[in-house]
Amino acid sequence: MDGAAHTGDRLSDVPVKVSAEYQGRPGDIARGRELAGAFLARVREAQGAAVSDRAVEVVQLVVSELLTNACKYAPGPSLVELELAEDRVEVTVWDSAPVLPVPATADPGRIGRHGLEIVTAVCESFEVHREPVGKRMRAAVGLTGQPTAPLGRPA
Repeated sequence: MDGAAHTGDRLSDVPVKVSAEYQGRPGDIARGRELAGAFLARVREAQGAAVSDRAVEVVQLVVSELLTNACKYAPGPSLVELELAEDRVEVTVWDSAPVLPVPATADPGRIGRHGLEIVTAVCESFEVHREPVGKRMRAAVGLTGQPTAPLGRPA
């Protein structure tokens, strides 16, 4: 896995955390999606965890959207981290831009800039924090792929 580092505790020889650094080069978003797919496949195989196909697709989508924002709007490297936490996967993307992203107002006629709308629609939670250098965006996706309490909507 291109630049991936396996860290953290292990459950049944499966890393519960994986990370990779990206430089904003062509192919980074695809490599981020591959990182997510391979991580969840290992979790599924070795843990016997009930990771739905939908969860894999949602995590890959979230990685794509957050990494795209990092590559597009932040100079310098970005870091993607995936961590298994109970019944969810936490996707964290760090980048060097201090400006916090704000989802645009819903506009079906707008072309592009729907990434954060998509992330908040498919995740159990989404948060952004300014860091000493840049920011950290974290989204949680349930292993079933269905949010237990979608953002802004009752469960």
